[in-house]
Amino acid sequence: MKYLDEFRDPSLASALLDRIHRTITRPWTIMEICGGQTHSIMRHGLDQLLPPELTLVHGPGCPVCVTPLETIDRALAIAARENVIFTSFGDMLRVPGSRDDLFCVKSRGGDVRMVYSPLESLKLARKNPDREVVFLAVGFETTAPGNAMALKQAASEGLTNFSEIVSHVLVPPAMEAILSSPENRVQGFLAAGHVCTIMGWDQYEPLAEKHHVPIVPTGFEPVDILQGLLKTLQMLESGAFGVENQYLRAVRREGNPAARAVVNEIYEVCDRPWRGIGMIPGSGLRIRECFAAFDAEKKFSVTGLCPTEPEVCIAGEILQGRRKPPECPAFGRECTPLTPLGATMVSSEGTCAAYHRYQRNSHE
Repeated sequence: MKYLDEFRDPSLASALLDRIHRTITRPWTIMEICGGQTHSIMRHGLDQLLPPELTLVHGPGCPVCVTPLETIDRALAIAARENVIFTSFGDMLRVPGSRDDLFCVKSRGGDVRMVYSPLESLKLARKNPDREVVFLAVGFETTAPGNAMALKQAASEGLTNFSEIVSHVLVPPAMEAILSSPENRVQGFLAAGHVCTIMGWDQYEPLAEKHHVPIVPTGFEPVDILQGLLKTLQMLESGAFGVENQYLRAVRREGNPAARAVVNEIYEVCDRPWRGIGMIPGSGLRIRECFAAFDAEKKFSVTGLCPTEPEVCIAGEILQGRRKPPECPAFGRECTPLTPLGATMVSSEGTCAAYHRYQRNSHE
């Protein structure tokens, strides 16, 4: 298949659904890691067409959702400074901190701007040499190369008025944390296809071997997801484990070597807290010491942060696949897209946002 509409072909989807129904013989629980996959499943109604023996749980694959609350609070404090132009992708602007969000800072006079690329932030730094331009660099391995290249370009040009708040997170350590939990019920994974286009899938092989689970890098269209589920079920039913690539048109085992190289040049692996989950060892990226002049957390001293989450929000359990949004007492009541208590209701990849948008309002 060559074209996008082929991956939305109802006849192909129907054939795959039929094979899934004929393949499954017992209950299985599969986690789709990526929030983009979650939204696609809900948007196309796939969750309502799958056999009742198959339980889908939704993973922590929404980088906006897992950005630490302390990082958001620090970003809000920096964005409020008079000499700062604060830039961010649009999906971060409404993520709630302990008290407000970046839109609130903007409403009080802060110079907060949405950008579509960190290169736009570099342009602002060139045009405003007397002001500090800060970019909030969040995301999984997918966005890390572009954000790393922006910092590398700033260093080569000597744009010392440009800096990044880096809160990149890595998928495999999160999967390890889920599989190692005593409460884990996940038996197979659909891995995030766009992450694998950058990093490849060789890093998943040790996980599959250690925990005896199938892991299938999968795309985002209905036929992609159904084929990924079928491949995962076939491995589960036969007792097999390992990595099998569904996303052949985009993913190679080694990923994108050039992208991986620039990430490794600018960033280094570190322990990272995940919002609602806690500290996951080796799950983050931070700016290397040789580029410390472009690290906004070091450039701007922010003290006195006391991050506090709403007690009623169960986003952490949702991100780990332990509970679903309708089980939250605030879902659709105090917590809506207009009045979000947590990032999972704000982000375009958030699980709570998907359930609310596509009216999955009852516990499955």
